[in-house]
Amino acid sequence: MKKTIILLTFIGILISCSTDENNNSETTELIGQWKLIEQLADPGDGSGTFQSIDSQKVIKFFKNEVITSENGSLCQPYSDEQISSGTYSLSEKRIITNCQNANIAAIGFEIKDNYLLLHFASNEGFSQKFEKIK
Repeated sequence: MKKTIILLTFIGILISCSTDENNNSETTELIGQWKLIEQLADPGDGSGTFQSIDSQKVIKFFKNEVITSENGSLCQPYSDEQISSGTYSLSEKRIITNCQNANIAAIGFEIKDNYLLLHFASNEGFSQKFEKIK
């Protein structure tokens, strides 16, 4: 009985450590500065592809779950709102922008092939691709 309790405790510790390591790895990968390099605007049929864009927009992710934007708004690019900061949730893979339009108040994100992809709510599909610069 005593050995079983010790074994279960040890397994629990191993599981919790590996989960923390994964979260720390994802956080470390996300923290830093990302420059906008491409945009995807799909016509609604799934045929859209990322296209190079000349932009100076840089977003920064901080350890305290704050995100800021320089040379561009966090709101959807077609919005006139100039929101330059917000928060993010790594577990939900979502940025909260505080933009007035509910459809663009939250942005989904993922890291894929060392690029950061922001996925905006859109009927046709609209995403931005960022490259890490620091």
